Amino acid sequence: MGKLFSLIVLVAIGYAGIYFYYGVAIKQEVEQQLDDRGLSDVSVDNVDYGLMAPINTSANIAITLTYRGAQATVDMSVQGHPVFSDEVSVQFDGLQALRLGIGF
Repeated sequence: MGKLFSLIVLVAIGYAGIYFYYGVAIKQEVEQQLDDRGLSDVSVDNVDYGLMAPINTSANIAITLTYRGAQATVDMSVQGHPVFSDEVSVQFDGLQALRLGIGF
């Protein structure tokens, strides 16, 4: 019973690491694509994805972007696996929310 518990804990720690690194890899991929299109002033603030996204080759994610006083949350789809594959495609699906900040 102790070996089974140890194995479960080891697998959970490994999956947590892959889950965390998946978000980092997606963020880097989106920032790279924004830079390639000349939008280097747009910053990626947050990447939201499902619990099962790191084990699938396609996933739907939500990314929060900031440009000066405006903040937008966009839906994107990822084809390929950013951790285990060199072929990754990130495509824009739609706008979720747009927040504008006005400062004086």
